[in-house]
Amino acid sequence: MKPNIIVALIVGAVIGFGVSQFVSKRAPDAPSPVAAAPKAPSPTAPSAAPSARPPAPSSITKVSIPDASPFFGPKHAKVTIVEWSDFECPFCSRAANTVNEIKAAYPNDVKFVFRHRPLPMHPNAPLAHAASMAAHEQGKFFEYHDLLFANQRQLDRASLERYAQQVGLDLSRFRAALDSGKYADFVEQDSQEGQRIGAGGTPTFFVNGRKMVGAQPFAVFKATIDEEIAKADALLAKGTRIEDVYETLLNSAPPPPKVEVGQAPTKGPANAPVTIIEWSDFECPFCARGAERVNEIIAKYGDKVRFAYKHQPLSFHKNAMLAAQASMAAHEQVKFFEYHDLLFANQRSLERDSLERYAEQLGLDMTKFRSALDSGKYAAYVRKDSQDGSALGATGTPTFFVNGRQIVGAKPLAEFSRIIDEELAKTAAR
Repeated sequence: MKPNIIVALIVGAVIGFGVSQFVSKRAPDAPSPVAAAPKAPSPTAPSAAPSARPPAPSSITKVSIPDASPFFGPKHAKVTIVEWSDFECPFCSRAANTVNEIKAAYPNDVKFVFRHRPLPMHPNAPLAHAASMAAHEQGKFFEYHDLLFANQRQLDRASLERYAQQVGLDLSRFRAALDSGKYADFVEQDSQEGQRIGAGGTPTFFVNGRKMVGAQPFAVFKATIDEEIAKADALLAKGTRIEDVYETLLNSAPPPPKVEVGQAPTKGPANAPVTIIEWSDFECPFCARGAERVNEIIAKYGDKVRFAYKHQPLSFHKNAMLAAQASMAAHEQVKFFEYHDLLFANQRSLERDSLERYAEQLGLDMTKFRSALDSGKYAAYVRKDSQDGSALGATGTPTFFVNGRQIVGAKPLAEFSRIIDEELAKTAAR
C-alpha cells in the first residue's frame, strides 16, 4: 500500500474517532469512553472528550489517597485532583499537558495526585509505572513522568534506565527497585482501586471527588476547579481547617438520584436480583458493541438479570433522535428489542425510509407507526430519558448502571461479570 494512502487511512481513523467522541452543546453527549480508534486498541482508554459543562457536583466519589502516592502542590489544598493514568496511553499523554496547565494556573490551590492504571493491552506499562515509583523514591517522580509521556513508544527496560540517567537518578538503586519488583504490588493495588471506584479507563480524574473521564481541555477543568475553590472558601470562612476541606467536601454531597427503570423497555423478570439500565444511542458504534455485551450477559446470567434500555441520542448523530422515537413506536407494538436489533445491525441506514422498512420487516402496523413518527409522539419521552441520564452522570454512550453501579463504555464481559457477581453475592448474603 502506498505511504500516502496509509497516512490518509490513519488520519481518517483519528478524525472518525474524534468525531465520535465530540460532545454536544447540551453535554450529555460526552464520549463513548470505551472508545478507541476503529480497531479499538484500548476499549478501556477513553480519549479526549470536550464537555460543555463540568460534572454534576452531586456525583461525588470518595477517593482515598495512599501516603506513598506522588503529588504536587500543597499537602492540603482547596482542590484535590486524583488521576488514574497509564504511561503507554496516548490520551493520558495529552491529559498530562493539561495537568501542567492546571499546575501553572493554580499553584497554591490545587493538589494533584497521580495513581497508576496500566492497561492490559499496553505491554510496557506495568514496568514503566514501577519505574516511575523507583524515580519517586529518589524524589524525581514528575521529571520521570514527563519523560515517559514524551517517549511513549520507547518504554522497554533499556529506555527506562536511560531516562533514569537523564534525570540524574542513582542507577544502582533504580535497577534494584525494578529487579526486585519492589513497586509491582503498589501499582497493582492502585489499578484495582481505580477499577473499584469507576476509573475503568484512562485517563480518569476525580476533582474533589467529581469524576471526569478523558483528556478534557483546560477550560473544563477550570470550570470545575473554580466551583470547588468557591466551596472551599465558604468552608474556610466558617472555620473549617484547610486540612479538613477535602474530606468535608467529599462527605457533603447529596446522595445521587436513584436510577429507576420507569417506563423503559425491558428484558428479564422484574424481580431479578440484578437490574442493568443502559443509556444508549442507535447511531453510536460503541453502543452497538454495548448491545452485543448485553446479549452476552443475558446468555450467561439468564433470569438473574433484568435489562432496561434508555435513550441518549447524541446531537452530532443526525438520525439518532428519530431512530430513538421509532424504537418507541415499535415498543408500542411490543417489538422494541426486535427493532432495536435491526437498528444496531443497520447503523448507517437510519433515515426515515429505512426506519419504515425495518418496521415493515417486523410486521408492524405501518399506519400506527408512521403516525407516531409524524406526530413526534415519543420525542418528549426520548428527551426526558436523555435529561435523566445526564443528571445521573450518563454523559457518554453507552453508559450502564448495574444495580446503580456505573460502567461507562462497552467494557469486556469480565468487567460486567465481576460487578454482577458481587451484586448476586450481596443478594445471597441477604
